[in-house]
Amino acid sequence: MANARVGIAEAAVVRNPDSVTTLGLGSCIGVAMFDSVNRIGGLVHVMLPSSSLSKTKDFNAGKFADTGVPLLLDMMLKAGASKARIVAKIAGGAQMFAIGGGGDSVLRIGPQNTDACKAALKKLGIPLIAEETGGNHGRTVELFCDSGEYEIRAIGKEKKRI
Repeated sequence: MANARVGIAEAAVVRNPDSVTTLGLGSCIGVAMFDSVNRIGGLVHVMLPSSSLSKTKDFNAGKFADTGVPLLLDMMLKAGASKARIVAKIAGGAQMFAIGGGGDSVLRIGPQNTDACKAALKKLGIPLIAEETGGNHGRTVELFCDSGEYEIRAIGKEKKRI
């Protein structure tokens, strides 16, 4: 069994028996997709909610929720997954630092990332079946293609599988 690593603003797709992981999700979101029949899974490490925040036209699509989630879906379909069977799970979206200001503060990136990823999945018609978001702690996640389980690890917290 191999383990593919996804960095910030990157995406990868793997097949059973492999897994895919990303480290250091703070305010970022790890969006995992899985086709349980073909045992194909994918993960994108989303850093920001909207590509409108890019200062250039030449940007990494995996960096933003509105472009990264469709990118991952496209990668899943090209790998042989069936859109009708793909489901999603998300983790991350923490508020890592105490800040002042209202709920719409530009510094509240974690909650904005969470909302943007959910909106992107909904727009694509991909059901979100589980999530572990919010809080004020970082996470490392791993999607296992043998089972579709999404493992979430955080320092000082019990390991979870959703």
